[in-house]
Amino acid sequence: MEKIKLKLQKLNDAVTLPCYQTEGAAGMDLCAFLQEPVTLKPLERRLIPTGLKMELPHGYEAQIRPRSGMSIKHGITLVNCVGTIDEDYRGELCVPVINLSDKEFSISNGDRIAQMVIAPVTRAAIEVVAQLSDTQRGEGGFGSTGVSAAAHTEKI
Repeated sequence: MEKIKLKLQKLNDAVTLPCYQTEGAAGMDLCAFLQEPVTLKPLERRLIPTGLKMELPHGYEAQIRPRSGMSIKHGITLVNCVGTIDEDYRGELCVPVINLSDKEFSISNGDRIAQMVIAPVTRAAIEVVAQLSDTQRGEGGFGSTGVSAAAHTEKI
């Protein structure tokens, strides 16, 4: 597994650093840095600070993703689903959370609120063409491949 150097600046000595929870984890957990707990009402969204700034290596991005346990157990997810932090951003890392449940949910200082995956960036060179190549799917959009896995494998 490749490792890169990730530079982090703590805005306060009490800030919790992100960490991988298991040896095989792709994402490291980000923790809230709050002076007092924040309670989210149903459908309320808030920007939660982490108390961290970051310098990514050239050619990398950070993807901020929901934590699956918080999503399924409490209905807490990210407003933008997956957030991208570009390599040239130097501001504080903040996480836009939303409460999709019908109950209030409180976030306290140090709570794990999201996960961060560091990924290489590939940039596209745009080529305008008159026509695209044909595929089996063609212009079939949402739902065009069906629901059943068995039905899909029969088509192949």
